[in-house]
Amino acid sequence: MKIQEIMTKTVDWVSADTALQEAARKMKEDDVGFLPIGENDRLIGMLTDRDIVLNCVAEGKDPSTQTARDAMHEGVRYLFEDQDIEEAADNMAKNKVRRMPVVNKDKRLVGILSLGDIAAHGQQDCAGRALEEIAKAA
Repeated sequence: MKIQEIMTKTVDWVSADTALQEAARKMKEDDVGFLPIGENDRLIGMLTDRDIVLNCVAEGKDPSTQTARDAMHEGVRYLFEDQDIEEAADNMAKNKVRRMPVVNKDKRLVGILSLGDIAAHGQQDCAGRALEEIAKAA
């Protein structure tokens, strides 16, 4: 089974200059804990709810004045839409993440794949192995 068959295709992203408070509001509206960050039609980073807490709130910074760039993590790791699910799960385990952006051959964002997506589509063993690896790092 290929990633493109099970990934979440509706993906919102925000610019690096978006206020953290607005990004957090977007996460709440979309019921997600992760937003891709784009600039000039390119993926430049990832922002998680954890990034907001650790890089802003815990440091006493004001989320209404800080931007996504201030809290995001750079060094985008991604999957290609035509990769196999097992390969994707292994990649997620290796990188110790539960979700990753999915790009097409032109490296344009086309979706998000989570371990939940993998498990929900009958690949519980793959998702379980990946979660075990991620838990070891915690």
